Amino acid sequence: MSETHTTVSRRAVLGGAAALGGIATLQSLLPAVASAQSTPMYVGRGIGDMTGEPLGAGMNGYADTEQSSVGLHLRQRARAFVFADSPSSPRFLHVTAEIGLMFQSIQQEVLRRLAAEFGDTYHEGNVALTATHTHAAPGGTSGHPMVDLSMGGFRPVTFEANCAGIVDAVRMAHHDLAPSEVGVTTGVLHDAGVNRSRGSFERDTPEERAHFPEGIDPRSQSLQITRGGRLVGVLNWFAAHATSMTAENRLASSDNKGYAAWHWEREVAGQDYLAGGTPALVTAFAQTNPGDVSPNLDLRPGHGPTTDEWLNTRITGERQFAAARDQVGRGVRPLGGGIDVRHRWVDMSAVEVRPEFTGDGRSHRTAVAALGAAFASGSQEDGGGGDELPFAEGDRGGNPAVKAITDVVVPAWLREAHGAKDVLLPVGLVPHAIQRVYPFHLVRLGTHYLFCLGFEPTVVAGLRLRRTLSAELGVPEDHVTVQGYTNAYGHYVTTPEEYSAQNYEGGATAFGPWTLPAIQQIAADLARAMRSGAPDDPGSPERDLTGQIPTSPLGNPLVDTPAPLRAFGDVLDQPLGEYRVGQRVAVRFSGTHPNSDLRRGDTYLAVERRDGDRWVRVHDDGDWSTMIVFEGLLTVTNALVTWDIPPGTVPGEYRVVYTASGRGIDGGLFPVRGESRAFGVR
Repeated sequence: MSETHTTVSRRAVLGGAAALGGIATLQSLLPAVASAQSTPMYVGRGIGDMTGEPLGAGMNGYADTEQSSVGLHLRQRARAFVFADSPSSPRFLHVTAEIGLMFQSIQQEVLRRLAAEFGDTYHEGNVALTATHTHAAPGGTSGHPMVDLSMGGFRPVTFEANCAGIVDAVRMAHHDLAPSEVGVTTGVLHDAGVNRSRGSFERDTPEERAHFPEGIDPRSQSLQITRGGRLVGVLNWFAAHATSMTAENRLASSDNKGYAAWHWEREVAGQDYLAGGTPALVTAFAQTNPGDVSPNLDLRPGHGPTTDEWLNTRITGERQFAAARDQVGRGVRPLGGGIDVRHRWVDMSAVEVRPEFTGDGRSHRTAVAALGAAFASGSQEDGGGGDELPFAEGDRGGNPAVKAITDVVVPAWLREAHGAKDVLLPVGLVPHAIQRVYPFHLVRLGTHYLFCLGFEPTVVAGLRLRRTLSAELGVPEDHVTVQGYTNAYGHYVTTPEEYSAQNYEGGATAFGPWTLPAIQQIAADLARAMRSGAPDDPGSPERDLTGQIPTSPLGNPLVDTPAPLRAFGDVLDQPLGEYRVGQRVAVRFSGTHPNSDLRRGDTYLAVERRDGDRWVRVHDDGDWSTMIVFEGLLTVTNALVTWDIPPGTVPGEYRVVYTASGRGIDGGLFPVRGESRAFGVR
């Protein structure tokens, strides 16, 4: 079959783990992981499939209405870790979810399901659900129109998949709880991100700029979990946007952080996600403070380190993996015992910020939410919704025309509250358009502290938060991690100095120039409560709006019919007879609409190798080397499966299998299966 027969341009054939050392290198490091360097603790680990709708769903992140899903490249997964001092002691639950953004809607629904299954073991005070911020995941799950309407409406099927996948991961982790050793490691990674808003960064203090001479936060920090000297879990934090995949991509993907986790678990450790049971190794790659850090090293969408977004995704993911892997068994700091958590819900539109945090000796107040013209420009280094709009970031001339209009139509009190911002969207004046009350968590795991917030802090904003907590808690700065994208989403957090530049991040700091000082104050208050042991009144969340946004009319199948004169599962285009490593196999099936059955914990496709008289699955739709693209026209959906044969593939006889569920005229589902003819790989 010719290359032009496919509907997706060829991506580079991206191979296995050999260049990064593979299993042998990992195993050689394990003896250095001694229990004397770690702290005995009970830990549980789990993974769940949370893949959303691969056809017709708007993707979360770029706010590009043309970026709706047409297929699947890498499945989205949730990775959970439960920490406890003993089986009966209070716990802390951390979940890293490969989605674009974490919303209160998901947090609240997950908490309801956990309460129904586990009682009061997991609750809003001890659960942190964080997003990797991939910009290639199906969205429509917010419950607030500012986000959902940009993706065509609420998507209950994706929402259900996200929540169910998280709960699956937690359930696995809950039952995996076992004696373990936990330690903290810290390394550096310099070539996986670049500051995309240097003009803003240059307004920070000379000392802060000197602290980050490259304009990025290079810290790669991990919790390492071992059992009997064997590595069984890694929770890594590193600051870089998951925007290696551009807004032109329409295949569901977990981007560079998802690749890092998949590579370690699947290619290095040999994990089969479909085999059942708790995996031998669970690795999660979470965010910290990446608000102004792009993985596009050439400061253009899809550019840097190469001009191939697929290759960039892999390289950046491998670099994050390598930075975490190189810490295994090296410089492990004992975590220490004891778990404590404080949390608080805060109305971010009305925080009175005390002079000790404002820096100018005066009190200030956060503002009713509004987004600026610089927000509408999009991040011009990462791409997105601003490409066709007549707006510009501050470093690119700003928006004087918008300012002239703002001075007339926006109330003076709101303009004054937002300072340098050219207010374009006064979303806080529209009831429930954007979340107003946000959760903040301070977690103590032994001698390490994790501060969680539902915003995107820049690198210097994160530094100031770490320093605030370090001073309040009396611990070294390196004992504090700031984690964004957690339990909610409220756009960006810049320093007041960065805000004044009104680049994209400042325009997207929704609650005005004093947002960061307000959050520093919240963090300090939580730290004081934790340090004193005093109970802290957490307050209450806003009303849950899940399902109040109109459901998207797109991508909702009513009935399936096969390709003309064909049956479901028929092969429309067969593979060639023989291939070599590095070539692409392409097979087209008469299929069904994939959104009727997302096949969570399963697969739409399998690449199988003949082993005697049986066929053995060697790849599925959760692997980097495969893709499935759905070609829909009315009630007919064809499925194009491609496999880029990776290095190390065993020569032999192979076939491609397609599995799905179809929807009949009565609304019921029926199974579909198709098998290609056999072909050789030499």
